[in-house]
Amino acid sequence: MAAPPPLPAPPPPQPSGGIVAPLPVVAPHFCAPYVVQLNVQEQFGLREGDFLITDTNGAVVVTVKGAFISIHNRRVLFDACGNPLLCMKEKVISMHNRWEVYRGDSTKSSDLLFTVKKSSIIQPFKTEMYIYLASNTSHEVCDFKMNGSFNERACSFYLGNTNTLIAQMHRQHTAASLVLGTDHYSLTVFPNVDYVFISALVVILQELHTDKND
Repeated sequence: MAAPPPLPAPPPPQPSGGIVAPLPVVAPHFCAPYVVQLNVQEQFGLREGDFLITDTNGAVVVTVKGAFISIHNRRVLFDACGNPLLCMKEKVISMHNRWEVYRGDSTKSSDLLFTVKKSSIIQPFKTEMYIYLASNTSHEVCDFKMNGSFNERACSFYLGNTNTLIAQMHRQHTAASLVLGTDHYSLTVFPNVDYVFISALVVILQELHTDKND
C-alpha cells in the first residue's frame, strides 16, 4: 500500500477555529494539526468543472476534472499523484440541487460518503448548504453546514448546526481570473478538519451557482 501524500506546508499563523479532535471524512491523513491555506482556481478550457487546488508554496494538493458529456453533472477529485479520491455527482431530479459524493471514482451506494444540498429552494440573498454524512440517513440534523454570500464569494463552513467554524472561503482577484472570467478562491481550513472534504464542498458550491439548469 502506497504511503499517504505529504500534508501541505504549514502557513503563517491564522485566526483561531476548528475542532479539538480530528474529524476525517475522506481520510485521516487529510486532517492536518495546523491551519491549511489553499488556493482554489477554476481552470479555463473546453471541459466545465475543472479546478486546480494548490498550497501556499504552489504545490498541487488536488485537482478536479469534469466531463465533456455527462447525463449527470459529474466531477472527480484526484490527489497530486492522479489517484481518484472523490466522485461528485448531481442528482438530476432534486428540489434542493442535491449532490452525492462517493469514495474514489465509484458511484455505488456502498461508497457514498456524504450528501450536499441547499437548505431551501430559493435563496435570493444568501447561500446556505447542509451536508449529511452517509451514516446520517434521517437527515434531520446536518453534520456540517455552509452559509454566506456566493455573489460576494465569501462563505464559512461550520460543524453541524452550530457556530463552530471549521473553514472559510474568500474570492481572490487575479490577472488570469479577470481576463478569462474564471474564479480564484482563498480557502482557510482550520486544524483537524479534512481539507479534501472542504475542497470538495467549494467545488460543489461553485457548481450550484453555475449550473445552467439551476
